[in-house]
Amino acid sequence: MTRADRLYLFVTIFLAIAAIAGGVMLAVQHSRNQPVEIILAQTEPPQLSGEVYIGGAVANPGIYPLREGDTLQTLLSDAGVEPDADLSHTEIYVPRQGEEQSPQKIDINRAEAWLLEALPAIGEVLAQRIVDYRSEHGPFRTIEDLLKVSGIGQGTFDKIKDYITVSE
Repeated sequence: MTRADRLYLFVTIFLAIAAIAGGVMLAVQHSRNQPVEIILAQTEPPQLSGEVYIGGAVANPGIYPLREGDTLQTLLSDAGVEPDADLSHTEIYVPRQGEEQSPQKIDINRAEAWLLEALPAIGEVLAQRIVDYRSEHGPFRTIEDLLKVSGIGQGTFDKIKDYITVSE
């Protein structure tokens, strides 16, 4: 075999290997570009029903019923969002089953008389006195300031102190 024949044989083998390698690379590249179908399991959305506590910068903080189809906007509208509310930050907390929840607190600086009547040992007369005191003297700074209201002594205060709060 002459030197030219060996060179011709070498070039032929090299071209055959290059053609095979190129074909394999094209096949791999082609299979990568094929769309992949992803199938998600069909799950039912959670049933939303029960109660929602809404507090903070709302006119009527409290527990509201949650019905199918309710939106956050509907619930906030029911609670009466105040003009200075920061709606860019809203908290939602979902307790686990059996988790103990702290009692709902009533803001004595914002609550109307009818809501204050829900407190233990506070009837219609004392509730109105709280509202009147707040109107005459300004907002309460601490919950202990409630002792300044005529008719509210230490015994009454001890019964309601875990259920009230003051806003700034």
